[in-house]
Amino acid sequence: MTAADPHLLAGAYALHALPPDEAVAFEAHLDACEQCRREVREFTATAARLASSVAPPPALKRAVLDRIAELPQEPAPATPPPEGGPGRWGPLAGRRPRGAARWTLAACLVAAALGGVAVWQHEEARQAREQVSRARAQADQVAEVLAAPDAKTHAAALSDGARGAVVTSKSQNRAVFTASDLSAPPAGKVYELWFNDEGTMRAAGLLDTRSGDQTVLMDGTLEQATGMGITLEPAGGSRTPTLPPVGLIDFPA
Repeated sequence: MTAADPHLLAGAYALHALPPDEAVAFEAHLDACEQCRREVREFTATAARLASSVAPPPALKRAVLDRIAELPQEPAPATPPPEGGPGRWGPLAGRRPRGAARWTLAACLVAAALGGVAVWQHEEARQAREQVSRARAQADQVAEVLAAPDAKTHAAALSDGARGAVVTSKSQNRAVFTASDLSAPPAGKVYELWFNDEGTMRAAGLLDTRSGDQTVLMDGTLEQATGMGITLEPAGGSRTPTLPPVGLIDFPA
């Protein structure tokens, strides 16, 4: 196979992008690899959702029709003259009439338009695969922090009855924040996390506004942080925290 590691071919296999011999070899690998079978199912489901939701942009259809309209069309003769005869076709033996050329051009334009859509769909699928990969990598990092031998949990009450906790690991040099019953932020606002570096607040990521229960790997390393905070900020986040904070959690030594 082209890739040294067959685990890297799950996406290409799901999109039918492998040469026949490599596809056969990868299928043999699938028989013994549950991880790859799961990834193929995920990639196939993602590709199916993309294919069902993507339609050629209306501008493509308009551009094709406008280009066709620019070409003059001549009506075909009622009865074509005998082959090689002196009629209008005679001097043009072996050539197609302009009407046929018109529709050939139309077909080429449509093919080019659909080719552009195919490239667009491929890019959408690539981005979806990258998102899945990033989510999986973050989940692995969260698991490493939670399972670290030196992991410590620090909890505190947040505003509006919500609860927050942070799991820190000096060996991993990372922190995981969890929240439950967090109320949805007002329109145009977002929750932002901060590390407290002995009084200096350092941005540590934004929370997903669609869920009141969160478990996220905080952006950046733990370093010398003595605590963390969560604030309500304009969409996109801020460079400095807006007071008062939604909650503060200390990291006791």
